[in-house]
Amino acid sequence: MTLSRTARWVLGAVTALGLAFVYVPLALVVLNSFNADRTFAFPPRGLTLGWWSRAWDSAGLRSALWTSLQAGLGATLVALVLGTMAAFAVQRYRFFGREAVSLLVLLPIALPGIVTGIALDTAFRSVVEPLGVGKGLLSVVIGHATFCVVVVYNNVLARLRRTGASYEEASADLGARPGQTFRLVTFPLLRSALFAGALLAFALSFDEIVVTTFTAGPGTETLPIWIFNNLFRPNQAPVINVVAAVLVVASILPVYLAQRVSSDATGGRL
Repeated sequence: MTLSRTARWVLGAVTALGLAFVYVPLALVVLNSFNADRTFAFPPRGLTLGWWSRAWDSAGLRSALWTSLQAGLGATLVALVLGTMAAFAVQRYRFFGREAVSLLVLLPIALPGIVTGIALDTAFRSVVEPLGVGKGLLSVVIGHATFCVVVVYNNVLARLRRTGASYEEASADLGARPGQTFRLVTFPLLRSALFAGALLAFALSFDEIVVTTFTAGPGTETLPIWIFNNLFRPNQAPVINVVAAVLVVASILPVYLAQRVSSDATGGRL
């Protein structure tokens, strides 16, 4: 179906308005980060990076950043392992049904974040804490991985759906065991999907504030929690601006790389 010129103009205008609605506030965050007094003057006075280094001079901020990096890397690693195991299960045991597995994996992220947070908190208090293990970095990693594994698995599932079964059938006809087929045939086809999913999962780990709130213990304040706790403190306003601006810019990188990896692996057909 070919759209008329008027329809294309309308579609383009709606798209532009939608993008402006999302990205203009983010652009203002970056611009206002140059204003130490957190005003909305434009253009920002000074436009200098000189005081940015002073804004980062906070032990609490550095600790929160380090905690977020550990939690993000840990959750991504867990998601990669679980995503690979799920891919093997789907590829090996067809009777599970990919749609059924997708439903079970997608359900936690479809629920409100506070519901998942309460569920994880209940699980830790009922099962883990009676064993003498308190909340800490590990509980934050598990909470984030609940969401990250969905991203990795869906990337893997999408690649499995785009990949024909002919290679697997040929490998089986040659006498290869299922494990060998997965390792030598299926897994190489999934590597780019896993890598893209890992990048997206890492970015997601810096965003899930509700689950972090329910799963964090003493000394495990992550970067989003730190921002939230200091948001309304006047003496922290410049730091909040700088951190928010850096997060806006830094979040673009893993998402862009994930998109390029997925696009390159499929010849640009997404």
